[in-house]
Amino acid sequence: MLEARTDQNVLLVTLDTLRADALGVYGGRAATPNLDRLASSGARFTFAHAHAVVTLPSHTSILTGQLPYEHGMRDNSGFRVKDGTPSIATQLKAAGFTTGAFVAGFPLSKRFGLTPGFDVYDDQMPELKGDVSFSMPERRADVVVSKATEWIGAQSGRSFTWVHLFDPHSPYSPPPEFAARYSSQPYDGEVAFVDHALGPLFDRLATLSRPTVVIVTSDHGESLGEHGELTHGMFAYEPTLRVPLIVATIDPAQRRASQGRVIDSPARHIDIAPTVLDVAGLQPASGLLGSSLREVIAAGDGPDRPMYFEAMTYNLVRGWAPLRGVITGREKYIDLPIPELYDLAADPRESRNLAAGTPERLQVLGNTLRTYDVALPSRPGQESADVAATLRSLGYVTGSAPAKKAYTEADDPKRLAEVDRDLHTATEHYQAGRVEDALRMFNSVIERRPDMADAYIQRAYALWESGRVQDAIRSLEAGLAAGAPDRDIRIRLGIYLAESHADSRRAIALLEGLPRTDVEAMNSLGIAYGDAGRYADAIATFQQVLTLDATNGLAFQNLAAMTLRQALEARTSDEQTRKLGESERFARQAIDADPALPGAYTTLGVALSSGGRKNEAIEAWKRAVALDATEFNALFNLWLELARAGRKDEAVAYGRQFVATAPPAFFHADIEQVRKYLGR
Repeated sequence: MLEARTDQNVLLVTLDTLRADALGVYGGRAATPNLDRLASSGARFTFAHAHAVVTLPSHTSILTGQLPYEHGMRDNSGFRVKDGTPSIATQLKAAGFTTGAFVAGFPLSKRFGLTPGFDVYDDQMPELKGDVSFSMPERRADVVVSKATEWIGAQSGRSFTWVHLFDPHSPYSPPPEFAARYSSQPYDGEVAFVDHALGPLFDRLATLSRPTVVIVTSDHGESLGEHGELTHGMFAYEPTLRVPLIVATIDPAQRRASQGRVIDSPARHIDIAPTVLDVAGLQPASGLLGSSLREVIAAGDGPDRPMYFEAMTYNLVRGWAPLRGVITGREKYIDLPIPELYDLAADPRESRNLAAGTPERLQVLGNTLRTYDVALPSRPGQESADVAATLRSLGYVTGSAPAKKAYTEADDPKRLAEVDRDLHTATEHYQAGRVEDALRMFNSVIERRPDMADAYIQRAYALWESGRVQDAIRSLEAGLAAGAPDRDIRIRLGIYLAESHADSRRAIALLEGLPRTDVEAMNSLGIAYGDAGRYADAIATFQQVLTLDATNGLAFQNLAAMTLRQALEARTSDEQTRKLGESERFARQAIDADPALPGAYTTLGVALSSGGRKNEAIEAWKRAVALDATEFNALFNLWLELARAGRKDEAVAYGRQFVATAPPAFFHADIEQVRKYLGR
């Protein structure tokens, strides 16, 4: 059924946030005929599991065959895969395969280091906008599949393709046809749409000159409210830990589809890389704990394989207890201050915690867990003694949640689910325009858990956007003082100090100690250097970002803004012309990387206007405002240039929009200037 051959392609499809029981072939409500058909001619594993419940760590395990503590990726931000880490792509590339990756979600963009070994790594999607992202940037499944299908069809030799689709991730907003069909279950609508999008890809494989081994899985599932969790990341119950796994071969030369198999034996993400290498006729890298599933598929059965799992996001970001566990046979042990033990065979919904009544089984499974590395994770870039001393000299203490010596029942996520729900509620209040309600809820969350970094950051964002600049800064400083995990707080505080021109020296001190491989931190440091007038340092920092992520739209945008500042401060007309040209070039590169980046159009407009190309500048600013109505600098510039050009009707329209929406705390003088014009 699954052969080791040197003449076949390999396709890995990872479907983000897909519960195993969401697919039709697994008993789900969504119509998934394409994946069901694939499973009917291949192997479908009923008891497959991830090792982590967030995107980046899980995908790194899939691609490398390593557990999270081995590859070091413990969360979706603040980490980068270590140089030299072997992966499916690096090993197949060395064996002569052409390799392409087509990813749909921000957590897998180039900045996180999964690119080695890929000839093509297509991650063109919008950059994160603003200080707080309430949803991840993504590309629709049909767009990603179309690009992957075109690339596969152009390959003449053996190819390895990784296709990642993000649509089932929250918020659930399937295209209209699927939204209408699944109006009461939009998550299922997303799943059905993903299956629909995959159809042309599978059809194309059936026309190729060689067979293709297809492996389909998800990085993790989705709770959908079960166990008190709305989405994923907090717990590791089966709705988020159990994943679908389908392995099949699409062979154009095979006249009749083979008979599928259902396999109840355990399978793990770390088994995928050895399986891919095995079917390609290669030996996996030494030291991997996983093993190929080819013989299991051939026999229809296999041995019990112990399975390690973890959920570290809330430990790293909120200071809650780290969650780790093991599955052996059908027993599942979750190591928390309030331990949990479930018999998944008798209780698949994990409704009866057997821990209190079975101390001997707890000891056995605890010993099994300790055969893995259970040291507490630390976020990259924990301060050196020198950096920590510098921060203390500025009046800051630094949080390091993973260094907490002991966690109590008060730190157990089960005791904190209500706090998580309240943080979601605060976010919903803010998005609905109920700012004061949101602030009260953020304050309530922080009073109960003073070590929750994301609560301080979201509160600060609400304050900043309301024009309460100093209160926003104080919110972040309070988070540092409370010992909340500090990486994200330091980045946000550094940006606010720089953008408000409050204290660039403090901003730089906060950011310089973070890793030079942290793209978000380096973009922020460059902004702080620019505010301090250190343009050369700023430009060098943004260039360093591009060595990590060659298509980082924000880095190009920041380079455009920085060279524009140099142009406006140039001492000679020749220098000004040269710098304006550089600024325009960087702005256009930012737009090429992310056509939906409004700030790039704003900067482009200023560069064009400063060079005398007023009409082109106006069109750039119109595009910026069309992309983002809160691009207030573009709005003001539009009013000003249109008014100067005598285009009164347009000037009045944009001027009214600016006066009605621009926050007075940032644009008071500009608002008054426009009001005087409108009054005339």
